[in-house]
Amino acid sequence: MEFINSHKMADIIHLNHNLLSVLYRFNISLGFGEKDVETICLENNINVDFFLEIANLFNDKEYFNEKNLQLFSAKLIVNYLLNTHDYYVSEKIPEIYKLILSLKFDTDSERNQGLIKNFFDEYKKEFQQHILREEEHIYPYVISLQKAVDTKEVSKLLLKKIKENSIETYGVEHGDIEEKLYDLKNIIIKYLPPPINGTVSNIILSKLFKLESDLNQHSRIENKVMIPVASRMEKEILFNLKLNKIKIVN
Repeated sequence: MEFINSHKMADIIHLNHNLLSVLYRFNISLGFGEKDVETICLENNINVDFFLEIANLFNDKEYFNEKNLQLFSAKLIVNYLLNTHDYYVSEKIPEIYKLILSLKFDTDSERNQGLIKNFFDEYKKEFQQHILREEEHIYPYVISLQKAVDTKEVSKLLLKKIKENSIETYGVEHGDIEEKLYDLKNIIIKYLPPPINGTVSNIILSKLFKLESDLNQHSRIENKVMIPVASRMEKEILFNLKLNKIKIVN
């Protein structure tokens, strides 16, 4: 089922509770009564078409209209990606970490808990380094391209980056952190003894699988949407520069 703007927001949450995470990324609070998607988006200054593209993407794994997504502004895309980072760091990672700390074992409980805790600490560290690189270097670069296109002015520094270190060279990769997440799941599934509170380990695994799926979607949006949009802007800037339709500034 593909959502449209006339669907009631409450109905689409009932149809797929995973969309609650989408509400978080758009800073939409619950308690919206019988209002439809378009009304909620307008009240929250949200681009309704962009919201629906993301909602449909999370509702159906087979749905990924990259051509539609590439029509939105770089600023809109980057803001969404930043909100997604916040969702991971503020909500999902602490939630999983808290559950890991609650694991108890019959024998060597401290050592077994320490094993998975230390592994997750390493994962968190790598994950934070990854998103820091994106937030300090890649995302600002994309936003600066948007500004240059909008103002018809490009700084010498940005022009140098376009020519020597274009967006394609970044190649936003998630391989290492995805592999570590897979290893973490395997530790719980294969190598740790059954915990006393076995339900907790099942909940942890469920949340890790959901996080992995979410990260895959995040990666797709970066690689299939953000990078092509940025690449298109780079080409537009260089082309307009040849036609003297854009000015070089300090």
